[in-house]
Amino acid sequence: MAKTLIFTGGGSGGHVMPALTVLKKVNANQEFNVHYIGGINSIERELVADYKVIYHPIHTGKLRRYLSIENFKDTLKVFMGLIDAFKILWKFKRRETLIFSTGGFVCVPVVIAAKLQGKKVFIHEQTSRVGLANKICSIFADKVFISFEDSFKYFDEKKTFFSGYPLREECYSDTINPVVINGRLLNDVDLPILFITGGGNGAQLINKLIQRNLDVLTTRYVIVHQVGKAFFNEYTNYKHPNYLPIAFIGAEMIDLFKLATVTVSRSGAGTVCELIAVGKKSIYIPLKIAQKNEQFFNALEAHKKLGSIIIEEKELTDESFLVALHQIGMSNPMVKIQKQNGLDYLAREIQSSL
Repeated sequence: MAKTLIFTGGGSGGHVMPALTVLKKVNANQEFNVHYIGGINSIERELVADYKVIYHPIHTGKLRRYLSIENFKDTLKVFMGLIDAFKILWKFKRRETLIFSTGGFVCVPVVIAAKLQGKKVFIHEQTSRVGLANKICSIFADKVFISFEDSFKYFDEKKTFFSGYPLREECYSDTINPVVINGRLLNDVDLPILFITGGGNGAQLINKLIQRNLDVLTTRYVIVHQVGKAFFNEYTNYKHPNYLPIAFIGAEMIDLFKLATVTVSRSGAGTVCELIAVGKKSIYIPLKIAQKNEQFFNALEAHKKLGSIIIEEKELTDESFLVALHQIGMSNPMVKIQKQNGLDYLAREIQSSL
């Protein structure tokens, strides 16, 4: 009889995508019964729909480190989520079930319910700074896996292991697939490629930075600019053969990282880890309001390993940006480092524990 593997995590793509990457890897041979527990109207429900797994929605509430009237409302939601999770998990045999959590507020009631039922719980922290949800979950977890070695100090070291971030396997391949953006094949262009991304939703701060400097940049680069869906119509008005705005980049992302001479981005854990794996020195503009300034510390890992450049929002000007571009251009953007794919590590841990 197949063992049961239950994933949980959500609230943002940063929590969901690592879970789905691991899910795809461990279930390639369909040796497990795979389920996903997520929010009722959360992003994970939409993302999981493309995978052949059973989705279980539960109530979820936000946990805050500060006093707020909303804490009273969300405490009730968390309690309801705990009841939901307890009912769902009760159907699965204790010794034949493993819960794998990747963070976000939805995972807290799931992990607690699993612990109360004596089921095995693994959690994975993607960022260099621990979020409140994973800090709570770590108390109940059997094993904690981290993406950055600097994160050891936030957890019980006796049950914490450095796995690395679970990356798509193409990050470690030298193959570059054909990339066509707005009808243009990028694998064979005369100018170096500048890839700018503020994430799937775009980043207005970065968009405006590029907008102000387009005249200069288009003389030096072929620019691929992931502007975000909300900003796409505005940026399609800029007509230049070397400027390629796009609302959202999907499967081509890793190939673009490999092709680009320079990548400019925010510094979410997934982006930073992918660029480290590719070995590409980049320019990071960390999101100022990120929890505990985690994006800055994510980018700091890339700076230590690759020599990537960090420009904090308070220091971001047209001049500081253009200077950073020049510095990257004067050096070899490719850096050879020792690579460890957390995907293989985590898959082995799961498969050997069930």
